[in-house]
Amino acid sequence: MRILVGDIGGTKTLLALYEGARAAELRETRRERYENASSDGLAPILADFVASGEPIDAAVLGVAGPVEDDVCNATNLPWVIDARRLAAQLAIPRAALINDFEAVALGLDALPSSALEVLQDRPADPGAPRAVLGAGTGLGEAILVPTGGALPRVLPTEGGHVDFAPRDEVEIDLLRFAQARFPRVCVERLVSGPGIAVVYDHIVASGAAPASPSVPDATSGDDRSAAISRAAAAGEEAAGLAIRRFVSLYGAEAGNFALKCLPFGGLYVAGGIAPRMIEALRAGGFIEAFRAKGRMAPLLDRVRVSVVLDPAVGLLGAKAKAVAMLGA
Repeated sequence: MRILVGDIGGTKTLLALYEGARAAELRETRRERYENASSDGLAPILADFVASGEPIDAAVLGVAGPVEDDVCNATNLPWVIDARRLAAQLAIPRAALINDFEAVALGLDALPSSALEVLQDRPADPGAPRAVLGAGTGLGEAILVPTGGALPRVLPTEGGHVDFAPRDEVEIDLLRFAQARFPRVCVERLVSGPGIAVVYDHIVASGAAPASPSVPDATSGDDRSAAISRAAAAGEEAAGLAIRRFVSLYGAEAGNFALKCLPFGGLYVAGGIAPRMIEALRAGGFIEAFRAKGRMAPLLDRVRVSVVLDPAVGLLGAKAKAVAMLGA
């Protein structure tokens, strides 16, 4: 049995191949990362990864964007991805496209306990819904509903695109600042990798702190969010303020999401950013903002909150979906 799985985000594509005689024996035999900016679509990336004539029994690809009938017009990429066309190209008998956070959700049960950092240690109800959200190039969110079957039912959402709601005077000014840059300010504009840079630029523009010397300006083309995180760790004031505000925004959105689905089975913070700023998440601002919901604070105090430390969890979920497709 040979299964191809993928995680297609706004910045990178991660592909892996699993092989084994039976589902229980599947082992990862190959993994590659591709930068999306270097390709004009997914087809050339898959063609590079899959050896000519290599038989594949099934493929499941998680992609950042809404999926309908195995087709996705990617949210943060100029790509239209069609699972049927890709299957025909690679001669794969069974292929499916799923939302990237559906793949993340399906991978949660395959994680060892060492891949989770608990931020709020509360008992989890195995019969209750779970929720997962994660910031990277964008902001993904999904809900898991237990079914008693091999896989939970996953409700993928586009919750990252809800309107941003400021909580204090600083964030009211931040909203105005972001409105000057974007035609609409959704939560993803601020709770994401690019959003870290927006938060930082607002801090500097508002005079809250002078620009951090190690952070490149907006015209550099560099990964500014990573530079801001490094500068914060080095004690640079504007970067530190930006990361603390970002963590609070992230926690507030996690609390908003939890109020909408009451995930007493657990809320999971995934995505590429969380593992890289685990110390900032541990510092307490995330959970403080998560619970700061007035009369609903005691309700959210009951939710177990964990950070997913494995950024490739979506590959595990895509594998689980592929195994279920094959009935293996």
